[in-house]
Amino acid sequence: MLASARQTLIAHARSRTFASSSPAATMAKLVLIGRMGRDPEVRTTKNDKEYVSYVVATRNSPPPPNADGVREEPKSSWHNILSFGPNQSNYLKSIRKGSLVYVEANYELREPDPNASPDSPEGQRQIFLRHETIRVLKKPNDESASSDA
Repeated sequence: MLASARQTLIAHARSRTFASSSPAATMAKLVLIGRMGRDPEVRTTKNDKEYVSYVVATRNSPPPPNADGVREEPKSSWHNILSFGPNQSNYLKSIRKGSLVYVEANYELREPDPNASPDSPEGQRQIFLRHETIRVLKKPNDESASSDA
């Protein structure tokens, strides 16, 4: 009896009444709305495969006022995003520093290599953001830009 109830609960948890598509595999996605911190750069992997690297800056909400009633400036976060899709390379290279962008990226957290020096990048936890979608919301000197990649 309990096994039957458990199977019913599992089947119910797997059903998605809000969508007609099959359930997706697990995923980690990050959505950013911020400014391009620099022009995108073309780089090469160890296997001579080209990819585009770009940086998006976001600002956190300002913290509450301190005891003196003074509110500190909000801090900026810098997000490095990598794009390995050759179809989007030309479009990404056309986006300029200062553009306001909407970005969707897959998020991957890599644990440190236990054999690496703690001072090296390999010896530290690393966050990888793999480009999925970008939309220019506003160009640096233009009020009405809106395009997709």
